[in-house]
Amino acid sequence: MYCEPIADDAFRYEDTCHVYVLRHGSEAVLIDFGSGGVLDHLSEVGVERVTDVLVTHHHRDQVQGLARAHAAGIRIWVPPVERDLIDAVDEHWRTRPFDNDYDVRQDRYSLLHQVPVTGTVAEYRTARYGAFDIRTVPLPGHTVGSVGYLVDLGGRRLAFTGDLIHGEGRVWSLAATQWAYTGFHENAGMEGVAATVLSCAQLLDLAPDVLHPSHGAAVTDPPAAVARLRVHLQELLDSRRRTPWNPERLLGEPWAPVTEHLLRNTTSMANSYALLSDSGTALLFDFGFDLTTGLAGGHDRSSRRPLLASIEALRRDHGVDRVEVALPTHYHDDHVAGFNLLREVHGTQVWSPDHIADVINAPTRHDLPCLWYDPIPVDRVLPKEGMVRWHEYEIGVHHLPGHTLYAAAYSFTVDGRRVVATGDQQNTKWDPATGEPEILNYQYRNRFRIDDYVRSAELYRSLRPEMMVSGHWPPLDVTDAYLDMLLAEGTRLARLHREVLPRDVDFDAEGFGARITPYRSVARPGDVVRMSVEVRNPLPEQEQALLSLVVPTGWSAEPLVRKVDIGARRSAETDFVVRIPAGAAPVERERVAVEMTVGRMAFGQQAEALVSVR
Repeated sequence: MYCEPIADDAFRYEDTCHVYVLRHGSEAVLIDFGSGGVLDHLSEVGVERVTDVLVTHHHRDQVQGLARAHAAGIRIWVPPVERDLIDAVDEHWRTRPFDNDYDVRQDRYSLLHQVPVTGTVAEYRTARYGAFDIRTVPLPGHTVGSVGYLVDLGGRRLAFTGDLIHGEGRVWSLAATQWAYTGFHENAGMEGVAATVLSCAQLLDLAPDVLHPSHGAAVTDPPAAVARLRVHLQELLDSRRRTPWNPERLLGEPWAPVTEHLLRNTTSMANSYALLSDSGTALLFDFGFDLTTGLAGGHDRSSRRPLLASIEALRRDHGVDRVEVALPTHYHDDHVAGFNLLREVHGTQVWSPDHIADVINAPTRHDLPCLWYDPIPVDRVLPKEGMVRWHEYEIGVHHLPGHTLYAAAYSFTVDGRRVVATGDQQNTKWDPATGEPEILNYQYRNRFRIDDYVRSAELYRSLRPEMMVSGHWPPLDVTDAYLDMLLAEGTRLARLHREVLPRDVDFDAEGFGARITPYRSVARPGDVVRMSVEVRNPLPEQEQALLSLVVPTGWSAEPLVRKVDIGARRSAETDFVVRIPAGAAPVERERVAVEMTVGRMAFGQQAEALVSVR
């Protein structure tokens, strides 16, 4: 094996994958690393030192020798979505399920042991690595988190594309493109195939002269290779669909007009809406998984990837210079996953009502489903009830509990129409002519309360919207009959809960009487962890609650017991301090609980929190 020239000062080393060497004087940047054998051959091309390794994806053939790069002091840069499969892969091996496992992704084709990395590459942007300006482009397909790299050398644009494409129009592995077990989504089991088509099309828009894959020969005619691959992948994809798939519409026309200045993103999982200002800027209501071809199996970080494909269409087709603000209707990942990427790439500010801001900015404090992996900093905290001005628009902010306690509705007038954005509160599909029912989208663990849908129906009646836009369904023209139906259904839902649940012990719909914040903590031996306990008196009279903290053997709490007087069916908060002994052994997710008695009724260990000692 030797380093074969592919361009001026660029070489290919054939290993477990192709390793590409970009030379500048006696230094080099590598793209992928393989077994690490390339380090033994660099002197053949006059390279004395490698400054950086850029990884296209996490598969073992790309990175199995990466520990050698770390030992040599080489900076290691990896795809943002797949970092945990490289520098935290030991945890992946420890927790990856095997029994009753429906996750078919090739995430087990990962490093056997984790390797520290320097950081993650900056998607959609050009950054300096060693002596080279390199643009990172998202290329989902072979894996969810795959990226490629563009480098201009000697008057030619080289694209290093990982395993997106192989030779003159094939793929290295179809099995790798199956991200989820076959199910009811139209692209189920074919998510990566569809993503490959879209990634190839977007790559061509960047006008590469040649594609250098991880396996196989260089692609010297990218448009012809992509066209050949597209034909066969399209046929393969359509063979498992009821209707033909149309990638041109997804790429070319992601935004459908609701009104002249209000657009709906039809390519995202959870609708995003763009409110356009005559100033040339846009405000987004929600921005989760853009250009989605279906979610991958599993729930780890590497299974969920935000993209920004539709933002370019706002510029190209709608005269938007900048996405200025993003507003969340609620905290769920499919509504906020792209917020951080919007900020990093486009400078978008996140505005959020205070009750949602607390969750997205500090997700580990909360015991809730559908939390995004990373904190989302909030640039402007809004009151949960009030008005905010954005350019020519006055936007009403309204607390909207129901689907989740941490949700908001936004009311505004655009192009002469009164609109309210409601997130996932209800499905807005009611049609009395066809009998299509309205589904009140409550989930108990989201902290639904019995009267929430009565309150939201009353809110809508006070706002009198002409149109309602929601999270997963088309916009709805609102009628009086629709508003009456929502109030009737909300009232019925509340009545049924009260008919079914105990009369004398009222924990509302949640079913628990206590909650500990923060829910997840990380501490060191000898540290203290401050915890707040929210407790509800479920009884019809004022009572005293006795709260006892349950801590691991050898740990202590101050105080260990608290007494709190609470009004009938009201809540109160109190604080505890948990002390971890200096000699405590490392442990993951050690449990702390609160034992709760109200009046004469013992309710046991009603809440828990998790503390990792590292």
